[in-house]
Amino acid sequence: MDGIHDLGGKEGFGAIARESDPRPFPTRWEGAVFSIIRTLYGAGVTHNTDQFRHAIERIDPISYLQDGYYGRWLGAAETLLVEAGVLEQAEITARAVSLGAAPGDRIAARPQAQPDVFAGDYPSTGTTAARRVDNAPIFGVGDRVHAAATGHNGHTRLPAYVRGKAGTVFAHHGAWVYPDTNAHGRGEAPQHLYTVQFEAAVLWGEGAASGDVVCIDLFEPYLENTSS
Repeated sequence: MDGIHDLGGKEGFGAIARESDPRPFPTRWEGAVFSIIRTLYGAGVTHNTDQFRHAIERIDPISYLQDGYYGRWLGAAETLLVEAGVLEQAEITARAVSLGAAPGDRIAARPQAQPDVFAGDYPSTGTTAARRVDNAPIFGVGDRVHAAATGHNGHTRLPAYVRGKAGTVFAHHGAWVYPDTNAHGRGEAPQHLYTVQFEAAVLWGEGAASGDVVCIDLFEPYLENTSS
């Protein structure tokens, strides 16, 4: 989906601020959010990482920019809890108000009225998302390809800044769980995965440093043959 989360290649957001605190959870609430997410996986509220990532993408855009890494996780957790029918948004808001929030404070969660359905015992991706498939890869190392020019509704790992751009297949990694279906309960549908090398000037224009390249992992459905 196209949204505020797809910030790659966009200007105007300033330099990346690096955290000076080396601890993984500088404040207690961040560790609590991490534990909440792990619990949602165990309880079947969150079925896979792709579904979780899609929930993060769908939070309020201002919250995405301002709430920080684990703040985004918290907004996603609320979204998933409401969509799973575990809690109602009003219950979450009432609890927040009881702890000092104002009734009119911004709510990050953006649950869908008709959420995706994950039927039955949805398979776990386990320790790796690599899968075996019978079909051979369409592309080989050295092939020239174009990234698809447009995205689609729902989750995707095709970044906006490479869409429609030409590159060269640098490596093939076998087949992996396809996020675009896995995020929505439509199965793992494994697809071949490639590393595609793009010249920086193709992505960023003539102002890019000469000779620089960007390598991006892209699934086969994102790619098209090109003779250029």
